[in-house]
Amino acid sequence: MTVVGLRPATPADSEFCFRLHKAALGEYVAAIWGWDEQDQRGHHERGFDPGGTRIVTVDGVDTGMLSVDYRPTEIYLGRIEIDPAYQGRGIGTRLITALLDEAHRRGQDLLLDVLTVNHRAHALYRRLGLKDVARHGDGDIKIRMRSTPPPR
Repeated sequence: MTVVGLRPATPADSEFCFRLHKAALGEYVAAIWGWDEQDQRGHHERGFDPGGTRIVTVDGVDTGMLSVDYRPTEIYLGRIEIDPAYQGRGIGTRLITALLDEAHRRGQDLLLDVLTVNHRAHALYRRLGLKDVARHGDGDIKIRMRSTPPPR
């Protein structure tokens, strides 16, 4: 059985997270803005927050990252990125399902944004019960999705 875990990120994980972002989302970034290595590295360095990031492990191997913001009325999934070599194995489904369960226990919604060009992730979120609620960003490049907890 595959063991999926989470560990707190440290400043030493910055390069791993940058390489992961490039591998997991680089094609989508390139499709919208073009991939400029220096610009993307600068964006990563300004935005990487080890305190708000968890590293996803599979059987003890670092394979992804997760960033979740617990807000007063909702849980916001800021980022989930899984190394392409580990995609399609149910890892993202397990992590998002756990967040959905947590949101439901709290009586809150799970909220996230997905790039319109990331059809695979969008389909996963829809399969897990999230609904499109808005489009935003320059040229409506992002889809805001929300799950509503079941009635109590």
